[in-house]
Amino acid sequence: MKKNVLITGGTGFVGKHLTAMLVAHGFSVSILSRKKQPDTDDVSFYLWDLEKQTIASEAIEKADFVIHLAGESIAQKRWTNKRKESILSSRVASAQLLYTALQKKNHKVTAFISASAVGIYGAVNGKEICTEEMPPADDFLGLSCQKWEAAVQQFEDLGIRTVRIRTGLVLGENEGLLKQLSNVFKLKLGAVLGSGKQFMPWIHIDDLCRIYLEAIINSEMNGAYNAAITDDTNNKIFSKVLAGIYNYKIWLPNVPAFLIKLALGEMAKLVLTGRRISNVKIKASGFKFQFENLEIALRDCLGK
Repeated sequence: MKKNVLITGGTGFVGKHLTAMLVAHGFSVSILSRKKQPDTDDVSFYLWDLEKQTIASEAIEKADFVIHLAGESIAQKRWTNKRKESILSSRVASAQLLYTALQKKNHKVTAFISASAVGIYGAVNGKEICTEEMPPADDFLGLSCQKWEAAVQQFEDLGIRTVRIRTGLVLGENEGLLKQLSNVFKLKLGAVLGSGKQFMPWIHIDDLCRIYLEAIINSEMNGAYNAAITDDTNNKIFSKVLAGIYNYKIWLPNVPAFLIKLALGEMAKLVLTGRRISNVKIKASGFKFQFENLEIALRDCLGK
């Protein structure tokens, strides 16, 4: 009988790719959704409601593994106080609902694997390489990730192996970051943002999904793991490589930081700051990245 993976956020960018990969590797998938959708042979949809704190009991009972991806996008809207609350609660409250459900129900879940973000190390600009042992930063990104991970760590109290995947900038075809940038760069209007020195820790969508698969299969994986390529890619390098793929050299001046701050407010930190990330720990687990060269990864995503 196929092992079942229960996914939250399964209809999002990462969730869709991950679902396809899990099915291809012989798993059945259950997806928690706010709206019922038609089932397929390998994918079933179940309802949950964060406001009402309800979740379909069958989804919990049949799950062998849980992958928690749900959470409001941090880059979709300006960071008003209300938006910040929504970003945090969408991650913490959803984890808490799953915890409560697993507490109350007989289950066979052996691993709880959750998304997190390299934002836990804060919005910084520096050359220090961030490892999983570093303490969380005390800015909005750092504190949000810290609370997010704390909500996840409580599953250890239920005797469930817990893994937290601290994700960098995910590169994928017509999705996420690349969807926004490619629309500009293919018109030869790409430009470096701010100083261009801010690091951009990236990861190909295939490698990220393979890390989640590895976290299911490898019972030795436990705790936090950085999911990003360890290199010196900053915004200037990223922009030049992307422009080169579209066969031109950047001709526009850098977009001034003050204009970005004016347009995005506090959220400007997402594009004006960055951090270098160590992936030594995930490699030590036996995982091997398929995409470690930025140009090759971008060309693969863009079909170039």
